[in-house]
Amino acid sequence: MSSDLAMSISSLNTQNRRELMQTSLTIARESASVYTRIYADSALAAAAHADVLRVAGQKSSPLAGLPVSVKDLFDVEGETTLAGSTALRDAPPAQRDAVVIARLREAGAAIIGKTNMTEFAYSGVGINPHHGTPANPVDPTRIPGGSSSGAAVSVAIGSCVAAIGSDTGGSVRIPAALCGLVGFKPTMRRVPVGGALPLAPSLDSVGPLASSVDDCLLLDELIADTPLRVEDLSVAGLKLVIPEDVVLDAVDSQVARAFTAAVSRLSAAGAHILELPMRLLADAKDLYLISPYEAYPRHKALLSTRGEEYDPRVVSRIMLGAQASSDDLDRLLKARDTWRKALEQTIAGHDAMIMPTVPIVAPKTEALLASDEAFFEANRLLLRNTSIINLLDGCAISLPCHREGELPVGFSFASVAMQDARVAAIARAAEAIFAQARL
Repeated sequence: MSSDLAMSISSLNTQNRRELMQTSLTIARESASVYTRIYADSALAAAAHADVLRVAGQKSSPLAGLPVSVKDLFDVEGETTLAGSTALRDAPPAQRDAVVIARLREAGAAIIGKTNMTEFAYSGVGINPHHGTPANPVDPTRIPGGSSSGAAVSVAIGSCVAAIGSDTGGSVRIPAALCGLVGFKPTMRRVPVGGALPLAPSLDSVGPLASSVDDCLLLDELIADTPLRVEDLSVAGLKLVIPEDVVLDAVDSQVARAFTAAVSRLSAAGAHILELPMRLLADAKDLYLISPYEAYPRHKALLSTRGEEYDPRVVSRIMLGAQASSDDLDRLLKARDTWRKALEQTIAGHDAMIMPTVPIVAPKTEALLASDEAFFEANRLLLRNTSIINLLDGCAISLPCHREGELPVGFSFASVAMQDARVAAIARAAEAIFAQARL
């Protein structure tokens, strides 16, 4: 856990929800650049309603009355969805809640507010020139990661028990890793994206951030079309594969030390660790153009009228798709399908891939603000490992594996599409092993 304030849902079973919400709202209001909107009245009402149900002995969701934050790209009925930008300020208000928000409300969750993000979700860094950049909760001089920057920080500072983010190339897992949380990227088809402003529809997915695997699974159960059946298991006998290519390149010393120690603990617990050549990962370079090829047509008109309001670094990435035709995109999507099938065959027979979630600890914010070169190099490294799973149409969970007092490091378990329950079970077993060695 990155902060002593981060809350576990199971630890709050008997706590008065309204009192908890008042504390959460105080934290939210005092946290610069974390939230873009705060819903105090409706959150307090949801908390009070949950208290009434509990006193009356009526059964309710474990999440009833508890504060949950949602990323700024999800529709809330009656509000304009800004997605971390100012360019959409004149867009019409949403006619209904996004599907995942509606499902959370149905379960009684108290939506405490919308969280800040990289503009239009197009960076893994988390810097936002319009609404400010949330400070990393472990070291305020460092970035929080993105694009779900405010989502991660909102959980880590204790303003909510969980957050809902989006993940197109790692935007849930990157900030979870840099802020010392658990981040779950489900198979994209499992969680509906209706009412979420798209970045690249072929890659967009929706997932939770929380302080534990179980808390992420509780959120997943509420927002997914079909709940997972996650069984308890032991890591003994598991076949876990580390790709030899790409994912360990340019790993900094802190990440290398924490990852190596975590792998050793898994091995000592009986897991079989195999390093496997995966040249396919290096061959995926062109496939990353899917994002700008899909993003540019959606932004073309707005760029022509409001382009000066965009973050220039976001514009530069979107413009990589300016010259692409629909045939170019079709070619890439077909190449991705071929690549995905080949990678699925490569890792068949193994329980999960393991890798550092990101190869570096959180860089200093000022260094990235001062230099485009430093910014884009950091962005490349932050997205490099996580985006593999989006191209694979797979699922992944990032767990903290660093020691207390050190900068957060994320450890990822990942697999192919619809193996979410298996990956979650492995991550939950590993979480207990990692926790024993973190003190």
